[in-house]
Amino acid sequence: MEELLSKVGYGGFFGIVWGTLLIRYVLFAGAAFFIVWVLLGRKLSHKLIQEKKPENDRIRHEVKYSLITFFVFALSGVFIAWSQKNGYNLIYNQVSDYGVPYLIFSIFALILLHDTYFYWTHRLMHHKLLFKQFHLVHHKSTNPSPWAAFSFHPLEAIIESGIIPLASVLLPLHHVAMIVFFIYMTSLNVLGHLSYELFPSWFLRSKFTNWHNTTTHHNMHHKYFNCNYSLYFNFWDRIMRTNHEKYQETFEVIASRNPLQNESTALSRRMDSENSAAA
Repeated sequence: MEELLSKVGYGGFFGIVWGTLLIRYVLFAGAAFFIVWVLLGRKLSHKLIQEKKPENDRIRHEVKYSLITFFVFALSGVFIAWSQKNGYNLIYNQVSDYGVPYLIFSIFALILLHDTYFYWTHRLMHHKLLFKQFHLVHHKSTNPSPWAAFSFHPLEAIIESGIIPLASVLLPLHHVAMIVFFIYMTSLNVLGHLSYELFPSWFLRSKFTNWHNTTTHHNMHHKYFNCNYSLYFNFWDRIMRTNHEKYQETFEVIASRNPLQNESTALSRRMDSENSAAA
């Protein structure tokens, strides 16, 4: 990071980071959109959580604000590089400085720290004094698409970009740890906004998996606003009792749907519509 900064300068480094963020967004959100929404959309229509897709203008809103978010994130990247160059954080360049076991530990520690950071900053942004200024842009997507993963107001983007500057003064972090974290974070963020439930119906009944959130969990947050605040894991929602009271029930209903049931429901709705028109 320091070497690249020295070669291209702050402006060039900003451009590289912004471009990298854009590529990551297109690869992850674009792949999810193309595979699940386009290629498999009909086959998976019974797994559509709210049983309808968002309007095109909502998707354009999500893309527009995501591009703005990457501007803020790129500035954060420049700040992190500047901090490392001047010795203000604990980012290091050689794995041998701390060893492979610590590198693996730091990845898990960073993910857990982010999960905690996200829960409490997220709840804070839902406060009535802050919601409109910080978080309303994201909640314009009451029925989100994968493109909503980074659809933030610039003020929220500043909050969201704070995790690495914070973590890097608390933990020694290697670039590999940060890259793995970014891949995990982006994957789970896109999955949370997928609008299709791909987890199996037994997922929340097993003690080995029920600690992890599902797509339904975050989709219900977008729909109801005042519940399901956590990101990766369900620990904080359980501790603070902020899970929606019907989260597990709703998840199991959606995850248990089958294609024939969905076709029957669609046919019934079509017949009701035709009968209403005839009347």
